[in-house]
Amino acid sequence: MPQSLLSLYARPTVRYDELLSAGDKLRPHWQPLLDALGASTPEQMRARQQFIAERIRENGTTYNVYADPQGTDRPWTVDPLPFILPIEEWAQVEAAVAQRAHLLDRVLADLYGPQNLIRTGALPAALVYGHNGFLWPCLGTFPPSGHFLHVYAADLARSPDGRWWVIADRTQGPSGAGYALENRLIVSRLFPDQFRDQRVLHLADFFRHMQDSLARWAPVDAGETPFIVLLSPGPYNETYFEQSYLARYLGFPLVEGQDLTVRGNTVYVKTLAGLRRVHVILRRLDDDYADPLELRGESSLGVPGLVQAARSGRVLLANALGSGVLESAGLLAFLPKLAEHLLGEPLAMPAVATWWCGESPALDYVIEHLESLVIKPAYPSQRMEPVFGRDLSAAERDHWAERLRQRPHAYVGQEIVQLSQAPVLSGASPSLDRRLLARAIGVRVYAVATPEGWRVMPGGLTRVAGSGKVDILSMQRGGSSKDTWVLSDKPVSQFSLLKGVLGARDIVRAGPQIASRAVENLFWLGRYAERVENSARLLRFACERLNLEGESSLKQKGLAAEPSLLGTDEPGQLAAAIRYCELFWLLPPAKGRSVLRRLIEGVHDERNPGSLASTLRRTLWAATQVRDRLSLDHWHSLNRMHDILRRRQADANGTDPLADVSMASLPSTLDRLLLACVSLSGFAMDDMMRDAGWRFLVLGRRIERLQSRCQTVAHFLDGCSGQPSGIEALLQLADCAETYRQRYLRTPDILPTLDLVVFDADNPHSVIFQVDMLLRYLESLLGEFLRVSDADYGLSDFRDISNTLRAFPLEDLELGRKDCHPSEQACANCGGCTELAAQLRLLYAAAGALSNRIAERFFAHVAPTSRVLST
Repeated sequence: MPQSLLSLYARPTVRYDELLSAGDKLRPHWQPLLDALGASTPEQMRARQQFIAERIRENGTTYNVYADPQGTDRPWTVDPLPFILPIEEWAQVEAAVAQRAHLLDRVLADLYGPQNLIRTGALPAALVYGHNGFLWPCLGTFPPSGHFLHVYAADLARSPDGRWWVIADRTQGPSGAGYALENRLIVSRLFPDQFRDQRVLHLADFFRHMQDSLARWAPVDAGETPFIVLLSPGPYNETYFEQSYLARYLGFPLVEGQDLTVRGNTVYVKTLAGLRRVHVILRRLDDDYADPLELRGESSLGVPGLVQAARSGRVLLANALGSGVLESAGLLAFLPKLAEHLLGEPLAMPAVATWWCGESPALDYVIEHLESLVIKPAYPSQRMEPVFGRDLSAAERDHWAERLRQRPHAYVGQEIVQLSQAPVLSGASPSLDRRLLARAIGVRVYAVATPEGWRVMPGGLTRVAGSGKVDILSMQRGGSSKDTWVLSDKPVSQFSLLKGVLGARDIVRAGPQIASRAVENLFWLGRYAERVENSARLLRFACERLNLEGESSLKQKGLAAEPSLLGTDEPGQLAAAIRYCELFWLLPPAKGRSVLRRLIEGVHDERNPGSLASTLRRTLWAATQVRDRLSLDHWHSLNRMHDILRRRQADANGTDPLADVSMASLPSTLDRLLLACVSLSGFAMDDMMRDAGWRFLVLGRRIERLQSRCQTVAHFLDGCSGQPSGIEALLQLADCAETYRQRYLRTPDILPTLDLVVFDADNPHSVIFQVDMLLRYLESLLGEFLRVSDADYGLSDFRDISNTLRAFPLEDLELGRKDCHPSEQACANCGGCTELAAQLRLLYAAAGALSNRIAERFFAHVAPTSRVLST
C-alpha cells in the first residue's frame, strides 16, 4: 500500500481507529481493499467517484433536508470505501442486537399489557407516562403476530477501547435499510473483485425474512392472500426516496394515509376497482400521526379508525402503535436490570453510560459531573440540541444545573462518546483523489422478527461525520454514508429477491389494484407535462420573434407599454405570440417591464403561478408522488428539465436572481427543455405498461392538449384577420408548422390551417385527434370499472358536442371569406368563424366537466354531485 494514501490521514489520539492498529499497522481485513486502492490510478479513482454521482443522480436518490435554502431534495452521499468488519467480530454484534430487540419487544408487551415493570418499580412510571410516545388508546392491544416490534434498529458506536456501545434505539419505524441496500448496489460495483473474493455477506436474506414473516403473521380470513403495504408520510418526509425504493424492492405497494380507509374494523386500500383489504401495514408513519380519530386529531397523514382496527386484530401493524415509547434516552439506564429480570441474562452490549435525572441520585451525579457529560432530552418530542458540559462557562453550568433541578424528568446526562474513525476517500481536489481522510463513524444495524427468532442484517448503514472536527452523526447536518461489509470465512448465500426461474404462479400482470391516489397523480402528471411542453413551445416562438423583430416593432404600433395585447388589430408575429402568452397567463403584467423581461419571468420566475418554472415544479411534484411507477428514463428526463430551469432565488442582499438571463440564452434553454419534454413523452409511450395507470397518464395529456387547442383556436378566430403572422403563431403553438409546409408549400392560409389544427383526425396535435383518443380510453375505462350508463359521467354530452364539431362544414368559412372579402383575404368575425369558436368553447367546457367526473369516480370515490359541472 503506497504511503501517499495515508499522507493526510489523522492518527487517532483518544479514538479507536478502524483502519490502523497499534504502531500504525494496517488491520488485516482492510488489506485487500487498500491494495486495490493503492494500485488504482487517479483517473480510476475519479471515475469511481463519478460513477457514484451519476448513479445517485440517475436513480434520483435523495435525502430531504428540512429548511434547506437549496431545496428539500438533496442528493444522497456515499463514500466509495466501505466500512469492513470481520466475521468473528460481527458474530458478537449480531447476537447482541438480536438480544436487545427481543428484550425491547418484551418491555413493550408489558407496558401495553400487565405493566408489571411499572408496578414493581423496575421502570419509573414518570419515565413511561411522561413520554408523549406512550399511547393510552393502545393499552390492552395485542398484535396478531404476538410481537409488538417487527423491525428494530440500533445505532452503534465503538468506544476507545474497541468495544461496541448502543447509543440509541429505533423502534417506531426504523429508517435507512433502503439506503443501506442502495449503498451496497453502488459500492459492490466499484470493487467487484474485492467484494467477491473477500466473501462479503449479502443483504437479500434479511429482506426475504421480512417478507416471509409479515406474510405468515398476516391475519387473513379463509381463502384470502396476505396483502401487505408500506405506509409512508408522503414526499415531504426526509426519507421518502428510501421508502419508495424499499417498497419496490420488497414488492409492497407504497401508500399514504389518504389511500386507506377503515370500514367495519377492517383496513382497505382504495383502488380503481374498488376497495381491497389490507392485512399488514409496514409503517413508516410516526405513532401519533397514524389515526386522527384517537391520537393526533389534526393529523392529515393518518387513517381514521386505524387504532380500532389494530385493537380488533384485523390488521397487523409493523411496528405496533405506541412503540415510540422505547425511543427514550432515559430508558438506556434501566435496560441492564431489565435484561436480568425479563431474560435472565446480562445485557450483551451496553449502552453509553446514561443517568436519567428523574431519579434523585442520578440528578445529583449529573450536576456534580456536568463538565464531563452531555445533556440530552429524555424524550424525542423535546426539540433540543445536545449540550456539551465541556463547552459551557461556569455561569452557564450553573444555569443548566438550576434548569435540571426544575424539570429533572425531562433530561438525561450521558457520557461523551468518542466515536471511532474510519477512512474516507478525499474528493476535495484532483491532487487529493487518492488520499484517505479520517472521519468519525457510527453504524445503524437492523433486525427483523421471524417465527424462528430475530434475524440481523449482515451489515447496515454506516454514517459518517461531515468533517474531521464533528462528532455528531446527522444526515441533516451534511453527513455522508458508507456501505458496510461483513466478511465471511465460508461461501456466502447467493439468494436474491429477483428469482432466476419464474413459474406460472410468479406471473404478474398489471391490474386494477393500483391506488386511486397513484392514478390521480399520473393523471395530473400527464396534464402538467403537456402544459410544460405547450408553454415552452409558445415562449420559444415569442423569443424567436423578439430576436428577429425587436421591441421596436411593438413600439411603432404603440403596444409595448400596454398592460395587455389582447384584442389588438393586425398584430405582427411578436405581438401575436405575446397575445397567446397572455392568454395562458404565462407572462406577468407589463407595469413598465420590457417584453424581454416579461419573457424571462415567464420562463424562470416561480413567483408567477402561470410561469413555465411554476408549471414544471407542479410536474415534478406529481411525478414524485408516483416515483415507484416511473422508470429511470422518466427520471432522467425530469431531472434534466429541473436542471434546465433550476430554481432561482434572490439572495440576502436582494440580488436579482434573473439578472444573468439574456436574450441569447432563452431560446437555447427552451430548446433543451422541449427536447426533454419530447423524451418524457416518448418514454411514457414506449416504456410504460399499458395498464390503468398509463391510461390515466394519457387521459391527462389528451385533456390538457384538447383544452389548449380549443382555447387557442377559439381565441384566434375571435380576432381573426387572416394574416400570415397570426396564422403562423397558431401553427407554431399547435406544433403543426412543418406539417403545413410539407403539405402546401405556400404561405399559411386560414382554411388549410384550421383543417390541420382542428379537423384532421390523423394529426396527433389536432382537436379531433384528441377527441378520438379520449373517447377510446374513456370507453375502455368505463367498460372495465363501471356498471352504469356512461351518461352519468358526462361522456355522452362530450360525444354529442364533439360530433357536432366534427360535422362542421369548412365551406361556411370559405363562403364567409368571399362574402366579406372578395379579394380572397380572410374575414374578421364572420358568421362561420364565430360559430366555430363557439363550438370549440363548448368542447373546452365539456372536457373540463369530463375531467371533474373522472376525479369524482376514480380519485375521490364519490357519486357525481350534479349533471353538469363547469370549469
